[in-house]
Order: sequence, then C-alpha cells, then structure tokens
Amino acid sequence: MSSQGGVGRREVAWRIFAAEYDDASLEHSDSDEERAPNYVVTPTGARINRLFVVGVLTEIEQVGDDVLRARIVDPTGGFVVYAGQYQPDALAFLERADPPMFVAVTGKARTFQPGDSDLVYTSIRPESMNAVDAETRDRWVVQTAEQTLSRIET
Repeated sequence: MSSQGGVGRREVAWRIFAAEYDDASLEHSDSDEERAPNYVVTPTGARINRLFVVGVLTEIEQVGDDVLRARIVDPTGGFVVYAGQYQPDALAFLERADPPMFVAVTGKARTFQPGDSDLVYTSIRPESMNAVDAETRDRWVVQTAEQTLSRIET
C-alpha cells in the first residue's frame, strides 16, 4: 500500500492491529513544513498517517473540560482515542455511546513521548466513529490479518 498522494487527496487509512500500533515508536515527516503530514512507523514497516480500526468500545473517560478518552479493543490489544472540540462528531458519538459496543473508527495516527521518558504512547484522533455489528468486526479482523501478513512477507 502507498499513499494516494496529490493535492487535496487523503492518505490511505491503514488497517492495523492494536498490538502492532502500540509497538510503534517512530514518527516521520516528509518535510518541516507546518502542514506536512506526520507518519507513525510500525514494526512491520507501515508508514501510517491515517488508520481504520474496528473493535469493542470498552470505556470512555473525561480527561479534560471538553476531551474524552476512549478505549477500543481488538483481538490483540487496545487503541486509545481522544476526541475534543476539534472532533465534534466523534465527541458527540462518544457522549451518546454506551459501552461495550462494536465501533469503527477512521482517524489520524498520533504519538506522544513524555520528555522524561523513552516510552512512546500511540493514540488516534478520530475523523469518524460509527457503531457496527459483530460481522463487520469479524471481517475487519480477517482483512487486517491478511494485510499484516502481507507487510511481514514484504
């Protein structure tokens, strides 16, 4: 997979398991320009700007005045999603959500490294969040496994 490139075109939203995303510790940008895309580089070599994940929304927590943190779990681990004033649709979805429930999230890949630590924390800034059914989650797991194996082979 490669980015679609071009002016006004969106990056591909990668399917990736939580365990691989959580193990990512590298961030990359093609330039120093303020609007240049940032990428999270995973252990299998995926260079991710956007990702598409499906799993079980297990918890939602208020972490700021207008910021919610959600945990979405797939068969390998959990993703952390932060939604605030700049993600109004995702924030509204989380305010109405009643865990546990299956959800699909498309969003931007993000990392955070505290200044006094070697640890790198990954998260997702959601562009969209939707309730889905178990069949959708199961299809996502199979397709993500196939894509993960393909990256490993490469």
